[in-house]
Amino acid sequence: MSPSEQGRAPRRTSGRQGVGARPTNTGDRSGRRGPTRTVQPARRVAYDVLRAVSDSDAYANLLLPSAIAEAALSPQDAALATELTYGTLRRRGLYDAIIAAAADRAVDGIDPAVLDALRLAVHQLLATRVASHAAVNESVNLVATAAGRGAGSFTNAVLRRIARDTPEHWQERIEEDARSDDERLALRSAHPVWIIRALRRALADEGRVDELEALLEADNVSPEVTLVALPGLAEPVDPRRPYAVTAFASPGGDPRRSVEASGGTVRVQDEGSQLVALALADAAPIRAGERWLDLCAGPGGKTALLAAIAREHGATLEANEVVPTRARLVRNALRAVPGEVVVHEQDGRELAAARAGEFDRILVDAPCTGLGALRRRPEARWRKSPADVAELVPLQVDLLTAALEALAPGGIVAYVTCSPHLAETVGVVQEVLRDRADITELDARSVIADLARSPIDLADDGRADSGSAQLWPHRHGTDAMFLALLQRTDAPNTAAKED
Repeated sequence: MSPSEQGRAPRRTSGRQGVGARPTNTGDRSGRRGPTRTVQPARRVAYDVLRAVSDSDAYANLLLPSAIAEAALSPQDAALATELTYGTLRRRGLYDAIIAAAADRAVDGIDPAVLDALRLAVHQLLATRVASHAAVNESVNLVATAAGRGAGSFTNAVLRRIARDTPEHWQERIEEDARSDDERLALRSAHPVWIIRALRRALADEGRVDELEALLEADNVSPEVTLVALPGLAEPVDPRRPYAVTAFASPGGDPRRSVEASGGTVRVQDEGSQLVALALADAAPIRAGERWLDLCAGPGGKTALLAAIAREHGATLEANEVVPTRARLVRNALRAVPGEVVVHEQDGRELAAARAGEFDRILVDAPCTGLGALRRRPEARWRKSPADVAELVPLQVDLLTAALEALAPGGIVAYVTCSPHLAETVGVVQEVLRDRADITELDARSVIADLARSPIDLADDGRADSGSAQLWPHRHGTDAMFLALLQRTDAPNTAAKED
């Protein structure tokens, strides 16, 4: 579970003012708003989603499909709206630097509604084949409608300055002002510097630091849609994905049609997410009557996959999700699986503490920064900061510690994050396992290699006592999922005794 999957947060208001700021009375000096301007539907949808992302902390991957459907866009316009939205969000850092240079002022001094229109236009001018006049004129229309004629004139002037020069010119001009090689790489790759450094450290941990630029490039490519066929309820079809036995490629078009036609036994799910759930099930032979728990279940994709596997083997699954709206998503995801799965709505730490020694397998898909899913949630790179890591790690440690106490002897916890950040992955595992004689780390790489349909390159982190597995977008075509498999033995918990 990642915070980046939690949809919209409460609406924020901005106090930024300056050139391009929305006046109290938009339109002419009498206070009348200017006439409504014509804007191509795909651009209107993209702009509205960008505004929701900026103003209400919405997530584009959750909002855009419904916005496209509501606008009844043609397939061609839907594809354009998708490219404009995600392309603008991915490269926001670069575009803000270009806008600031062209406007000769910091972007913090530009009204957010105007700034989003500028970002959208700059993406069209510098990264697409959209005609310059169309990008400029329609962006001016968007701003004039939303913020008045004065803001439209400002937008027109800034965009015409940008349109006069090539993308290469602007890239060189912006990089000239960079204070370090990492800042230049950040501008070139559209990643914040702190994320670049975190990814570099994670790759260096595997001896693969030379793959950094390939990883950054992969983060900026829209992922192909992958579907999961719930075992015993649906069958994957060609073309199959290379690793997970349940995974196959979307046949094209809107994947919701395949999901609806299957009654939910086929659903959209990244292959990496499928692999980590399958690994928990394959880590040891399943005995009839086992009790399983998905401790941080929202939004429910892995829960449904585990429920289908548990059903086939006579195991019982429970799920837990502390956020009520996400608990409802879990219940919806489970509707396609026959049988009852109890979904609790508790703090996972408290639930696990109250169920000591009860479960044979537990999935801890911990809340994390979501840095492993930047290709599908591009706005997350601009929302997160190192402070988020510092805030999340204690929670991750607490959840994993509690889950281990809820294991029966011989039981297995799968600790999973959609982040490769070392503090959230091996750092958490090492912290939790310190001085514990009752827990053994299994070789997650071997488990995944054994269940994969074709050979999979899972690098060794070089630690003799570690068997964790890290997936990567550039190497595996998946989200950057981390997996550690921890098994409880009959040995005493020395750390507990010392306490």
